[in-house]
Amino acid sequence: MTFVAALLVFPLAWTAYLSLTDAEGSVRAESEFVGLANYLDVLSDTDRFWPAVGRTATFTVVALLFEVVLGMAIALLLWRPFKGQRWVRVAILLPLVATPVAVGMMWRLIFDPNIGLANQVLGWFGIGPQPWLAGQYSALPTTIFIDVWQWTPMVVLILLAGLTSLSDEPQEAARIDGASTWQRFRHVTLPLLMPTLTVAILLRGIDALKTFDILYATKGRGGGSFHEVETLNVYAYGLSFDYNEYGVSSTVLIIFFLIIIGAMWALTARRKEAQR
Repeated sequence: MTFVAALLVFPLAWTAYLSLTDAEGSVRAESEFVGLANYLDVLSDTDRFWPAVGRTATFTVVALLFEVVLGMAIALLLWRPFKGQRWVRVAILLPLVATPVAVGMMWRLIFDPNIGLANQVLGWFGIGPQPWLAGQYSALPTTIFIDVWQWTPMVVLILLAGLTSLSDEPQEAARIDGASTWQRFRHVTLPLLMPTLTVAILLRGIDALKTFDILYATKGRGGGSFHEVETLNVYAYGLSFDYNEYGVSSTVLIIFFLIIIGAMWALTARRKEAQR
């Protein structure tokens, strides 16, 4: 515990210190203490910071919504035994095997506007080519789709474990009382599964907030030419490694850390309410 705490506390403390200085060029270069000046500059930045906050929130909420809904549907389908169930489960979990960078590069080739498979398939149905990742307004929805494709199996895995642990007696009692499939799900399965569902939302929500590799692998520096997929992670990375503005980037990371802590607190409070 001491070792893990040291690994967490030292980088956080060092980042917090840098956020109060004008460090740039190198973290070892001489820097001056500027107090909260970086925070005031960042929080007043309406060109890059607040749009990045909006994209981070949009990416997290939309991806999480689709992953939870699809994950619940797939988990319910896999809940009861059927022929070939083992192979179906393996196929569904395959996206988790690949690393996010490899997944990003694969989908970058598939969504290539000129030679990509996606536009070729659309052409079979008489639909014109789409910009996908190359479009200013289509890039963010496309990256959300990629994230949903890779991480929905994780939600399926968690919810399926929760479903298999449920007792059959409430289901049987509801069935005898004449409850429909939807009524059994809404009034029996979902309330019993709520603690597990909250855990899935908590884990996946925090992970979606911190997404970087898929975005950087598909769009590169700055989240694209128009910063169309530039989330807070991508923005902070660019400030650090593209512009060497370590003081400002540390400020962004500290603010981002506080946002994650706030999200964790809200979801944890929701989990405690669900357990009650």
